Amino acid sequence: MRFAFPFRASLARSLCAAAVLALLAPLAVVPSRAQSGQADQHAALSSGAATKSEAAKPEASKPATVEADAANPQPQPSVAAKALDRVKQVAKSASDIFHRVPCHQPTGVPNSTGSLPHVAAKLAAGKPVVIIAFGSSSTQGYGSSAPEFTYPNRLAAQLRRQYPSADITVLNRGKGGEDAPEMMKRLQTEVIDMHPDMVIWQVGTNAVLRNLDPVETAKQVEDGVARIQADGADLVLVDPQYSPRVTERPESARGMVKLLGRIAALRHVGIFPRFEVMRDWHEKQAIPINDFVIADGLHMNDWGYACFAQLLGDDIIRSVGAIKIGVNVPSDVRTYRPM
Repeated sequence: MRFAFPFRASLARSLCAAAVLALLAPLAVVPSRAQSGQADQHAALSSGAATKSEAAKPEASKPATVEADAANPQPQPSVAAKALDRVKQVAKSASDIFHRVPCHQPTGVPNSTGSLPHVAAKLAAGKPVVIIAFGSSSTQGYGSSAPEFTYPNRLAAQLRRQYPSADITVLNRGKGGEDAPEMMKRLQTEVIDMHPDMVIWQVGTNAVLRNLDPVETAKQVEDGVARIQADGADLVLVDPQYSPRVTERPESARGMVKLLGRIAALRHVGIFPRFEVMRDWHEKQAIPINDFVIADGLHMNDWGYACFAQLLGDDIIRSVGAIKIGVNVPSDVRTYRPM
């Protein structure tokens, strides 16, 4: 199974073909084909797009009005107008390729990103939001084919689509090769001084690769978490990626995953279990490693970054939904939900 990005050539061919078919198709079958095309498209995407597919159903699918207003009859759309509407519907459905990737929620992986009350409340209220992605090369986006395919940019695009009237800023503060010792030196100026509403801190991979002292790493991460919390931001830690360069050091990798999990539980912050999510892709969803990791055996590719950002964005959106219905979980209470 391979996923190519950014699908531009195939999308263009699909739209052209759809336009021709729409113009030639009998009018009586246009609505049912439109519904079928949308169902097929959204079945290939993750379940988070289900509500969008409902909103995108064509007006032709609604039951016809039995009685017309005799005094003011409505003009019937022409053949050309109906064909144009059909093309627009196909284009709207096909454009979801740029929005979401065929990325399924892992099963049996505990999701403990937490309630994110600060950022969720601001998004629910329509207030400006600043999110900082803090980390090393996988935050910076090494391995992506273009800046827009890094995980922070994918996350920003997803949240802006979900909340089009909100002022959402996602700042990328990733620097390749760094881990806790280097990150702590720039934590104040690049993160805390910005007074973000949420910080996503990806840390630990280079500590495994560089064989850094886990006790010292734990102290530095705990200190950083405490300082971020003191500034009032929501925080989600991101553990190492499941990739050959990391898994060839199984003891160190497992130790780092457990270390970050303990810190998150101790400090009551969220953690995105990237290691287990990526392992699920390979072991349970049977996706070859090369389909989400580039040739260096360490960094994710466009699909990997997109799925990671998508799942993380879905968690933020769920937290906003909880706030909107009145489920306001205190910031010191972490929630555990099956993904």
